[in-house]
Amino acid sequence: MTAGAQSESSNVPQDWQTLAERTDYHKSWNYADTVAFAQKLDRASDKIVYTTFGKSGEGRDLPLLIVADGREFTPEKAKKSGRAIVLIQAGIHSGEIDGKDAGFALVRDIAITKTRADLLKNCILLFVPIYNVDGHEMASPYNRINQNGPDEMGWRATSAGLNLNRDYMKADAPETRAFLRLWNEWKPDFFFDLHVTDGADFQYNVTYEYAHFGEVSPFIKNWMDAHFDGRIVPEVEKEGNLLTHYLEFGGREVTSGIYTFIATPRFATGYAALRNRPGLLIETHSLKPYKSRVRATYDTVWKTLEEINREKASLFEANKNADAETVARGGAYDANRQFPLQIGLSDKSAPFKLKAVKYHFEDSTVSGGKKLVYETEPQEITVKKFDEGKTLVGVAPPLYYIVPPQWREAIERLEAHGIRFERLAKPLTVEVESYRLTEPKWAANAYENRLPVSFKTNPITETRTYPANSALIPLNQETANVAIHLLEPGSPDSLVYWGFFNSIFEMKEYFSDYVMEKIAADMLARDEKLRREFEEKLKDEKFAKSPRARLQFFYERSPYADKRLGVYPVGRIIGKIR
Repeated sequence: MTAGAQSESSNVPQDWQTLAERTDYHKSWNYADTVAFAQKLDRASDKIVYTTFGKSGEGRDLPLLIVADGREFTPEKAKKSGRAIVLIQAGIHSGEIDGKDAGFALVRDIAITKTRADLLKNCILLFVPIYNVDGHEMASPYNRINQNGPDEMGWRATSAGLNLNRDYMKADAPETRAFLRLWNEWKPDFFFDLHVTDGADFQYNVTYEYAHFGEVSPFIKNWMDAHFDGRIVPEVEKEGNLLTHYLEFGGREVTSGIYTFIATPRFATGYAALRNRPGLLIETHSLKPYKSRVRATYDTVWKTLEEINREKASLFEANKNADAETVARGGAYDANRQFPLQIGLSDKSAPFKLKAVKYHFEDSTVSGGKKLVYETEPQEITVKKFDEGKTLVGVAPPLYYIVPPQWREAIERLEAHGIRFERLAKPLTVEVESYRLTEPKWAANAYENRLPVSFKTNPITETRTYPANSALIPLNQETANVAIHLLEPGSPDSLVYWGFFNSIFEMKEYFSDYVMEKIAADMLARDEKLRREFEEKLKDEKFAKSPRARLQFFYERSPYADKRLGVYPVGRIIGKIR
């Protein structure tokens, strides 16, 4: 696949070329020059407005271009226009900056040279040229060892060390909270997330993915199957590209099999799925020349926008049906209806013809092992592809969640995601389902500035009194999927997992051994059933040899033990409360 076979922007005056185009795709703008070009586009065209949608950790503006044919530059005007709102996000990993240069070239071709002006007939574009602006300015020739250009590229994470593409649910970064505001205000109809991938070498210059298992509404999946896989991919390939779904290999060799990537909600496209919108991940291949990657991104976005323009009505219908399905589900509790929290792959595979390149192994004098050497000659290999999803953990959604007011950080995250809730005006006594979480284990190393926690989940049902100002979250709303993933401990991105409720696992009162010795002896003397349980426990040699563990056994069964230890404070209400 050669870059020369791909599309080219035509009739571009030199002063409207991107830095990448002017330097034969060796260089890309820094932040200041990126903003300057965005502002130049604004001044030159009445179809473009440059604005910002938040601040980075270091205080930089987060740039946004709004591109609209009828000057629909506010969310209200955009919605009234009847056009599809398309959000294009580039540079979330700012070393992977193909989307910035591709997006600017496309916006210019729409509004300045007007060779793509028809793309605004039924679409309004929101273009974020750099999302991780602080990481973008940590540019270096040495930031991405596996990547072929540009000469310098930004850093994967923010300057605070946060990977924004792991932050969509916990929303720790100011950039993430700004993105969520942008999403909630504009409510896009389609979402692009533009990346560069690395790993094995192969012929494809573009890999892509979208949610296609139970993590997304079937209305959205079916639209993407029919329109992206069915119609857009062939059109992008006509422009000189070679595409396939995102490739994750099971081992060092491509013959080890391909496993579909399932984006959990911490990822951009996993989050879009929860919001009932098509989210398209584009991953150009890092070993391909920068020009090939930029033009491939351009072609994929261009052809997708063409399809959205043609099929706006069917896209709206898919989104509308997905939202209606979510809202309707929240109006009636069904104990047999399982909402998938964790999805994995089954062991069922199908043969896949992989367009690979030849490779061989040689002895390495450096590592002492076998080094993998890719050649240039293409070859086609039939490998196993695992692409059948199955629900690993599911839950029957309640009608409401209820969160006590003291868990402020958790409630703040609900607000950030635009989840609708009301504050109790007075205390509410209600039967709830909840969980006792036991055997907590925190990660040995930090992950995204937190220590995630794993635990065992034991369902409980009890009557609780929730104080005034508690947050009551009804699930008959479009953001219900996000609420479920935040508030169900079994979700891979629950607030419990990310450490928002760590204190429920902490003992706050402790016994002195000499006091507990007497209480334990009295308990044994009074309770024959307890004595038998203790004797059975003594068969565990480790337990039997630990005086503290033996006394802890009695403390946990005494009236002095904290019965709230490990009890999840969030309640699930499955009956009507009004």
